[in-house]
Amino acid sequence: MKRGLLLNSFFMKATWNHVVIAESDETIIIEGNYYFPAESVRKEYFLTSPTHSTCPWKGEASYYHIIVNDERNPDAAWYYPEPKDAAKEIRNYVAFWKGVELTK
Repeated sequence: MKRGLLLNSFFMKATWNHVVIAESDETIIIEGNYYFPAESVRKEYFLTSPTHSTCPWKGEASYYHIIVNDERNPDAAWYYPEPKDAAKEIRNYVAFWKGVELTK
C-alpha cells in the first residue's frame, strides 16, 4: 500500500445539487479522498475544465466542472490522466470536492 492508498469495498455515491453524479463499490481512498472509476461517473454532468494542478507524488491533475440543473460547480472534480508510478492505481479515477456529498 502506497501513501495511504486503500481499496474501499463499500458502495459509494457522489451527489451534487440533489443528483447522483457517480456511484461505485470500487473506489480508492488516497489522502482522505474517494476516487471513483471513470466508468462510474455520469459523464452528462461533467465538462472538461482548462484547470490543472500538480501533486509532487501523483503528478498533474486535470479538472471537470460539474453541471446539474443548469448550475455549475467549477473545478469540483479532478483526475490524473497520466499519474506518476506511485499513484498508477488512480489513473483516470475521479475525485470530488467543493460541496459534492459522498455517502455510503
